[in-house]
Amino acid sequence: MTSVLRHHRYGRALGAGAMTVALLSGGTAGAFAASTPTPKATKTGGMPTMKPMPTHMAATKPMPTGTATARGSITVSTAHKTVRHGETVAFAGRVKGVKSGATLVLQHRMNGKWTTLRSTTIVNRNGTFTIRRAFTAKGTETVRVATKDGKIMSSPLTVKVG
Repeated sequence: MTSVLRHHRYGRALGAGAMTVALLSGGTAGAFAASTPTPKATKTGGMPTMKPMPTHMAATKPMPTGTATARGSITVSTAHKTVRHGETVAFAGRVKGVKSGATLVLQHRMNGKWTTLRSTTIVNRNGTFTIRRAFTAKGTETVRVATKDGKIMSSPLTVKVG
């Protein structure tokens, strides 16, 4: 009688796993692997019992449809990569996803952290900007342009001050 119950339990667990796979077959092959029960040996050495995996583990997380909205971007360049001490450098660029009239700031990297400088500008109606800065310390300055809230920033630029 116990072997009939074991076989019945084994068949029920296998059937539940097969049904789960059939229902989720629109997903991936990973759903089949995740929902297939694994044999568990009994202490008595008899027929292994099957322990089915919970069906919620087999379901894959639905992916959102459509594309993610772009946050925006800032591109910036300068005509002078090397300047003399005290000379003004003009950084010009274009924004996407940033409203005209928004404030942009110039930041420089100091001791591994980005620090906002006192150079600001406003985005023009056509999405362009120019920001100027005179560097007084000799050496290499790594700078970028960012929105005032810091959510959107450009790639860094390097300017050598001599």
